[in-house]
Amino acid sequence: MTKIDWPVLRASARTAMERAYAPYSGFPVGAAGLAADGRVLTGCNVENACYGVGLCAECSLVSALFDGDVPESPRLVAVAVVDRNGDPLMPCGRCRQLLWEHGGPGMLLETVRGVRPLAELLPDAFGPADLTDRA
Repeated sequence: MTKIDWPVLRASARTAMERAYAPYSGFPVGAAGLAADGRVLTGCNVENACYGVGLCAECSLVSALFDGDVPESPRLVAVAVVDRNGDPLMPCGRCRQLLWEHGGPGMLLETVRGVRPLAELLPDAFGPADLTDRA
């Protein structure tokens, strides 16, 4: 694995944030992730008049992970999420769970307190193994 260039990820997230569709909240969010295969992927939030069906930036980032010619099990290794100022923004619990599914406990996330593994931000997370191990 190559060194993670956090300034590039943050800049990519900021560019994605500028494409966000957030007419209701006025809170555009962008996300960028480094995939295990070296791709840099981005996503932005897309709101809907029916608030509950909007998409978080992290959702569109994970969708991008599966777009195109991808490995059988694509994985995220590092993610940066930013607000309208380009500052790190902590994903909500739902999005942390989504990132866990596609990055795992070792996936790195840039937070306001620095880069941290997802296992610190979602301890004792429920994952795919729980569906079989606890069945």
